[in-house]
Amino acid sequence: MEVKELKVAQQPLMMTNWAPPKRQSHVVLGMSREAFPVSHSKWKTLDIHCDSSQSIWQSAVSRSDSSKLSELSFNRLQLSDQECIGLQKRNFGMFVAREAVLDEEYWTAAWLRAEAHWESLSYMRHVDSYKRKYAEQEFYALKRRCTGQDGNSLKCSCFVAVKKEDKNKRRTVLNSVVGTLDLSMRQFLQGETYPGEVKRLSTVFACQDPCDAHKYAYVANVCVSKFAQRQGIASNMLYLATDVATLSGMKQLFVHVNADNKPAQELYKKTGFKIVEAASSPLSKDQRLLMNMEL
Repeated sequence: MEVKELKVAQQPLMMTNWAPPKRQSHVVLGMSREAFPVSHSKWKTLDIHCDSSQSIWQSAVSRSDSSKLSELSFNRLQLSDQECIGLQKRNFGMFVAREAVLDEEYWTAAWLRAEAHWESLSYMRHVDSYKRKYAEQEFYALKRRCTGQDGNSLKCSCFVAVKKEDKNKRRTVLNSVVGTLDLSMRQFLQGETYPGEVKRLSTVFACQDPCDAHKYAYVANVCVSKFAQRQGIASNMLYLATDVATLSGMKQLFVHVNADNKPAQELYKKTGFKIVEAASSPLSKDQRLLMNMEL
């Protein structure tokens, strides 16, 4: 389903004037590095040398990319319920999970992931600069994946969990998004039995004319703000992803999870995933387990 971007008349704020709210610390529940072609799946070690000023926004991106970043408006209001009619969504408690629409939602999802990625290294000098660089890279990678510019996915969607609309006060996008995950529809590569299997023989698709038997759905980058934990956000985003994958005709849903991330493993088990023993080894180089759900 294609959703046209909905414009909300707001005065843009330059990226160089924006800083994340200090209260938003984050927990990552499955922000796995997908075992797919290196072009987008593995993050390189960032080697950035700069001071802690906001000028990182200008120096971290190309001239053309910088113009795109400057168009983002962080006083943009979150979409109303009326503006979200037609989107697949899941209501629960004080929140609703749905597909991201606005660029500001994509950016906030990218920043949430950056916060989660660097949270354990918050003591590092200039860590905010590293987080900004990570968020920039993820924002553009996410936009490429979701607009079909990355050839590895048949289709990719970014889901966000947002606070429900308050009739008395409209929230900004920045203060509304509390969780995110990616759902991609993929095809097994030649020689693969499981997603990202190392022994694959080729990087070409299993067949030139894709059939449902070769397709599967894959979840990645499950991330929730720490202040919004224990409110069913991650599980409900996963339930929505499961519904969307099923409606898309997928028969299997996969996710990778770190072997030492017990909370994430328990979350996935409670939502219907099982460990694929044949494809999981805690002793492997990347220390990841593969989990699967039959749809």
